[in-house]
Amino acid sequence: MDPAQHDRFQALVREQLELLGEDPAREGLERTPLRVAKSLEFLTSGYPRKLSDVLNQAVFEERCDEMVIVTDIELYSLCEHHMLPFFGKAHVAYLPDGKILGLSKVPRIVDMFARRLQVQERLTTEVAQAIDDAIAPRGVAVVIEARHFCMMMRGVQKQNSSTTTSCMLGHFKSDSKTRTEFLNLLALRMRG
Repeated sequence: MDPAQHDRFQALVREQLELLGEDPAREGLERTPLRVAKSLEFLTSGYPRKLSDVLNQAVFEERCDEMVIVTDIELYSLCEHHMLPFFGKAHVAYLPDGKILGLSKVPRIVDMFARRLQVQERLTTEVAQAIDDAIAPRGVAVVIEARHFCMMMRGVQKQNSSTTTSCMLGHFKSDSKTRTEFLNLLALRMRG
């Protein structure tokens, strides 16, 4: 974000504080407009990122053809409907077809898409599609479990609710045995 954008964000936050009946000049709120601008810059830092930058040449030729699973990837995002946080875990699997990703790249892909205004359903699909685009595996599976502040703090106010979404591509979609193996491994991890 350039300095002019920071200034505009700060002015907007000051105006919001005034509309709420607050005094943006009082000690506790004095620096809030700057903090909010910096916070939003970080929380939406996924927009300018490209998959090629995230991968940073960490795609490797490998004869591995067994399932690769990365679980419990923490994610934090902002709901595009209310701009309130949602948070949870992503579980990602793929079936290599001559190429593998550096393991740290899977969480980085999740972060790239989570750090945008999102809906969980789209986030799940974007992560799966990005891995499919990156290495053309035989299949990709993504399961995201998240809790949404827009459901917990306002609206329906259900603090213990969570949402699970999945996207299955390739063999995970077409082959029930592959899908079942992945889901059983996730269930086993959760029980353990």
